[in-house]
Amino acid sequence: MIAINPARKNPTTYRIVLLFVYVSIVSACASTGPSGTPAHIEIQSEVGFTITENAHISGGLRSDYEQALALLEQGDHDRGLAMLEAVVEAAPHLSAPRIDLGVAYHRDGNLEAAEENLLLALDANPDHPIAHNELGIVYRKTGRFTKARQSYLAALAIYPGYHYARRNLAILCDLYLADLDCALDNYEAYMAAVPGDDEASIWIADIRMRMGQLEN
Repeated sequence: MIAINPARKNPTTYRIVLLFVYVSIVSACASTGPSGTPAHIEIQSEVGFTITENAHISGGLRSDYEQALALLEQGDHDRGLAMLEAVVEAAPHLSAPRIDLGVAYHRDGNLEAAEENLLLALDANPDHPIAHNELGIVYRKTGRFTKARQSYLAALAIYPGYHYARRNLAILCDLYLADLDCALDNYEAYMAAVPGDDEASIWIADIRMRMGQLEN
């Protein structure tokens, strides 16, 4: 169970916790196939979807990628970012390193660079739910709430069971868009996937109470 920040009005802590999850989600294990054929990169997330990419990637590049992710996990962001930039430059057609780079820049507070890399990741793979979800968080933090909603919905259109995106959409509708119907629907869908989240149960009760007050 991922730790979830109980203070919905300040979801930054939740975001920081998820950074390390996404680093592990999008790390890929691949090498150049025999006779120069593209290797099959398979990215398996802990929420049930699998993303595949075919690419020519050397063993050295794979090693650099894994080392960059390890450095980021260890908190060595400067070296980790530099290595990821080199990996992205060597394999600009791959979406996974771009997403990791966007997430790393996000954690560093450089939302402009985070957005740039997430958009480039979507250029490479428009159907990447993690990229859409991450981009939605960037849009929310920069006050572009309509675009954030569109990004979360895009992630959920690709993988409806992606409960991180479901939760982020619920928070957006609840706290930033004042759309209680949207918030309730998505909190309930999130709870169906994560039934043990007692905090979300409290939030659902709070929304129902507010909706009842509006009706009276």
